[in-house]
Amino acid sequence: MKRRLFALTATALTLAVAAGSAAAQTKWDLPAGYPATNFHTVNMVDFANDIDKATSGKLKITVHANGSLFKAPEIKRAVQGGQAQAGEILLANFQNEWQLFGADGLPFLADSYDESMKLYKVQKPFLEKKLAEQGMALLYAVPWPPQGIYVKKPIASGADLKGVKWRAYSPSTARIAELVGAQPVTIQQAELSQAMATGVVESYMSSGSTGFDTKTFEHIKYWYDTQAWLPKNAVIVNKAAFDALDAGTKQAVLKAAADAEVRGLAASKKANTDSLDKLKVNGMSIVTPSAQLKADMKKVGEVMLKEWLEKAGPEGKALIDNFNKR
Repeated sequence: MKRRLFALTATALTLAVAAGSAAAQTKWDLPAGYPATNFHTVNMVDFANDIDKATSGKLKITVHANGSLFKAPEIKRAVQGGQAQAGEILLANFQNEWQLFGADGLPFLADSYDESMKLYKVQKPFLEKKLAEQGMALLYAVPWPPQGIYVKKPIASGADLKGVKWRAYSPSTARIAELVGAQPVTIQQAELSQAMATGVVESYMSSGSTGFDTKTFEHIKYWYDTQAWLPKNAVIVNKAAFDALDAGTKQAVLKAAADAEVRGLAASKKANTDSLDKLKVNGMSIVTPSAQLKADMKKVGEVMLKEWLEKAGPEGKALIDNFNKR
């Protein structure tokens, strides 16, 4: 009888420990807008795995790639509203909501990796303040490779883009289309391949990485290396969800985020080189823009910076002044 009682007690204790472990485990969803093979997504999966290891499974984060849980424009609201605990957003997509989200989408303001990171350093405090006001926090941000122009035909100047069906995925890309006389069509990356296949899109500005991910080479044969800007993807977190974590888990998240930012920058640089090589192999011409095309696009950038400063007000002026001082 004693032996049976001991066995029952041991079983009860095992069940109690298991129940306690299950109760202690926290699960987060992290929706993302890009394919599972994209370097941003791979980096996010590594970020989630780092947290899993550091917390011994206390915090499990599931990355939902390619807009499968929420479409890219919906992710920020989902995180803010608590439908997802964390999420990846393209900052420039939200410029209409608050101009400083789009600072890294201004053409030719920061046109290299070094300049992009310089801009991020001055933009970051503004981002952290705004996200905190909205009940969120910034975990880390990673730049895309430099942006160029994908187009079906050779172009020598901005005028050659007049009337072209142009993919717009942010306020800045839509405004570029207007300034060069192209026809802007709002298409997110998950729908881009279909849009090109059906002729809805004939041209767009993006990185070599996006071009390879979407098999743009099957529909478009020219990429002009304008190095126009390096927009950033940011991984954000719902502040209430983060605050609910214990101190050790919070520290693990912040450490993994810092590591992801460094790793992501290196991955972006590698993706830039690798993707351009892959585009060439698949028959795409990588073209150095003519002096006229460069000059025309620079004028577009100057107009857009002036317009942006008018809308962004004192905050925007402070950001640009700080950037120019560095």
